[in-house]
Amino acid sequence: MPETLGIDYKRRNAKPRALTDSERARLEEFIDAIHYSSRYNDDEYEYRHVQLPKAMLKVIPAEYHDKSKGTLKLLWEDEWRAMGITQSLGWEHYEVHEPEPHILLFKRPLNYQAPNQ
Repeated sequence: MPETLGIDYKRRNAKPRALTDSERARLEEFIDAIHYSSRYNDDEYEYRHVQLPKAMLKVIPAEYHDKSKGTLKLLWEDEWRAMGITQSLGWEHYEVHEPEPHILLFKRPLNYQAPNQ
């Protein structure tokens, strides 16, 4: 897969890993406590961070975790949406704030326009 937006795709699962119904049910209680930052930008990208409740990390499936870093892997859109993160189109999970692994960093091109359907 070609690298886009400067994302290291080797830090993701090889393909999106769907949640089971029971996994999704365990995450459900945390969804209302997810915090979304305001958007901020540089000359190229728009950014935001998403703060998960710390207890939520304990119920996220092991396959979503990068044991070598002690953080979540970079998540595919299907994965983060299944966990209850809701954002408009175009956002890519590009980094995890290692000192605080419950904070996920997202970016998309500045002035992103969704493709016509």
